[in-house]
Amino acid sequence: MSAPELSRREIALFAGFLVLMGAGWGATQPLTKIAVSTGYGPFGLLAWQQALGAALMGVVCFARGVGLPRHAGALRAYLVIALVGAVLPNSISYQVAVHLPAGIMSLLLSIIPMFAFGIALMLGTDSFAWRRLAGLCFGLIGVLIIIVPSVDLGEAVPVGWAGLYLVVALFYAFEGNYVARWGVSGLDPFQLMLGASLVGLVIVMPLMLVTGQTVVPLWPLPAAQAALVAASLVHVLVYASYVWLVGRAGAVFAVQVSYMVTGFGLFWAWLILGESFSNVVWFALAVMFIGMYLVQPRPKVVLEAASAMGDT
Repeated sequence: MSAPELSRREIALFAGFLVLMGAGWGATQPLTKIAVSTGYGPFGLLAWQQALGAALMGVVCFARGVGLPRHAGALRAYLVIALVGAVLPNSISYQVAVHLPAGIMSLLLSIIPMFAFGIALMLGTDSFAWRRLAGLCFGLIGVLIIIVPSVDLGEAVPVGWAGLYLVVALFYAFEGNYVARWGVSGLDPFQLMLGASLVGLVIVMPLMLVTGQTVVPLWPLPAAQAALVAASLVHVLVYASYVWLVGRAGAVFAVQVSYMVTGFGLFWAWLILGESFSNVVWFALAVMFIGMYLVQPRPKVVLEAASAMGDT
């Protein structure tokens, strides 16, 4: 089975989507950094993130005239995506963002494709290849460059928090493999995100109330709350767009967004937060990009993953 043939117009359209998605996802790191700057707890921030995502996806589904499926397969997909794609990784992200520069967070997320390949091997959805093993090694080298205490990155980077943030990348890598291996029960991207956001809200609300981390909205919105709103809406829109793009162009094409997210993440961190890094960071970035390139999935594997998600 060969990769789908794309016309020049389709390639240009999908490439434009990649740039927009990368710019959006890359911006969520500095926005998260701003959101946690005033001491808001992770569960309060998560609750609003899920509520805003559900509201936006609800409007989109209503406008499209589609309902929210509630069969067993759909409920399972909502729960997994809510936990692995939002509640667990974001609860870590909001805590880590207090301690790590946004640019370093973006750089560490570039390990996702390499984690994803390792998980795919364990699940039996991909096969061993020396080329991709080399990609894993490059990814590991890039991570080590960042977390070795003696390396001067231009800003303080607590090794423990950097190591913990790799767990976030691991969750996202597993999420992609789950979708590729077990699918999403015929849900389109907007239905999936609506259901996952609602389930995530049900999970997080009690945690927010028990821990007293309620975030009371103010008007006009202070910078931290405005950043939370922006990051929440961007995340849910870009994620739905990513699932759509995989179904249309295949994961080989869509996975290129990893480069965009990392590059834009560093750019937004510089532009919004004024972060600057030493030449070592740019060397680590180049090493990670080589790793991402080498672990890209083969077309046959990609088409199987895309088929599992459905042409949405």
